[in-house]
Amino acid sequence: MRVQQKIFQMIQDFETIIIHRHERPDPDAIASQCGLKKILQASFPPKKIYAVGSFNDSLKFLARMDKKVNDEVYQDALVIVVDTADVARISDERFAKGKKLIKIDHHPNDDIYGDLLWVEPTVSSTSELIVHFYLTFKNKLKMTTEAARLLYAGIVGDTGRFLYPATTAKTLEIASFLLTFPFNASLISRELSTISMKVAKLSGYVYQNISVDENGAAYVLLSTKILQSYNVAEFETSAIVSLPGMIDEVLSWVIFVEKAEGGFRARLRSKGPTINEIAKRYNGGGHLLASGANAKNHEEVQKIYREIQDVAQKWRNKQ
Repeated sequence: MRVQQKIFQMIQDFETIIIHRHERPDPDAIASQCGLKKILQASFPPKKIYAVGSFNDSLKFLARMDKKVNDEVYQDALVIVVDTADVARISDERFAKGKKLIKIDHHPNDDIYGDLLWVEPTVSSTSELIVHFYLTFKNKLKMTTEAARLLYAGIVGDTGRFLYPATTAKTLEIASFLLTFPFNASLISRELSTISMKVAKLSGYVYQNISVDENGAAYVLLSTKILQSYNVAEFETSAIVSLPGMIDEVLSWVIFVEKAEGGFRARLRSKGPTINEIAKRYNGGGHLLASGANAKNHEEVQKIYREIQDVAQKWRNKQ
């Protein structure tokens, strides 16, 4: 509670607030960033509040970024970074130009940065944290229908529609509160689950080419050649990350996506064994059961998969 009070006081003290989040944003990143922006705009009309960062059109149904934010705006600004565990992943490096920096996140706090840090790794999403913040100061803050829509979308996105282990009674209570506002929750669910035909066809490739060992450790490699053959961009592959988890034999898995600049992005997921320590060893990190990493070459691809196999085998042996 004490850090939340300090954050609120700092928000009150600054006339300009710029909100950042991580690169290659997911729904929770956009929702927590822009949901907070909407709350603060409604609560403090005179303040200048911006949301910045790189973007892709796949999440345009949620919100868009403010484009005309000059470097000079940062001079006396408070910068808030949401949903970003480490400095290297913050989108738009100008975050460091602000006068003060606040970190609000729900990932493990492996990279400690900022003048104030509010990190709750057991909470389902950063969007849920933003609602906690609103409820703590609801006599001084205003929730809007648009903020509620965004934050609900962020929670739904990061909980896998309330299926993931981080979903708690409090998560559902907060979702219920957000649903008291008149936005179309069914539409949000459809928008979050809709994929293009080309990604649907790539999904078929994933299922046809997945490799699974006797302990349920699985992997798929999507080369640049494969992506080009399906006309799918690297960022669009996020839609297929959860697919192996629908297979009953799969326990832990990793999807390797070749990057245009070389190397592979590794998306790790698990139904039981913790995999974030593996991700940390390969220039990545994340949650216990959902993390990201990077492989420099095919050799590291195989190393990561062997480590996935190892944790899956040890987990099976304990059951």
